[in-house]
Amino acid sequence: MNNLKISDYMTKSPHTIGQEQTLTRAHELMRQYSVRHLPVLHGGQLVGTVSLRDLDLTEGLSDVDPDKVTVEEAMSAEPHVVGPDTPLKEVVDFLVDHGYGSAIVTEGKNVVGVFTAIDAMRCLRDTFAQ
Repeated sequence: MNNLKISDYMTKSPHTIGQEQTLTRAHELMRQYSVRHLPVLHGGQLVGTVSLRDLDLTEGLSDVDPDKVTVEEAMSAEPHVVGPDTPLKEVVDFLVDHGYGSAIVTEGKNVVGVFTAIDAMRCLRDTFAQ
């Protein structure tokens, strides 16, 4: 168990969204693909992450039109970014200690995965199955 890497449990090739897209479009993607976190890109580069919670908080503000407000205005600009060989325990410890809901996995400049609470639950399920 201690030799597990984040790549063993991350969701590979996650769906992403451009920072200039609207909150409405982010909701559509999340519903379509049954996800709650989207890496946010600008010019093909990771610039943040947006969660369903981020969208709900932003849309709860007065005068926010989800058809006009962009993902950039709702995203977290400092996601936790790790490489695919990062030990799983290290990532889980960071997420728990800092209250993050996800980690973005990159290889070079490319987003190759995302790790969320659901991925952590899959790991826990596998542990119980042993």
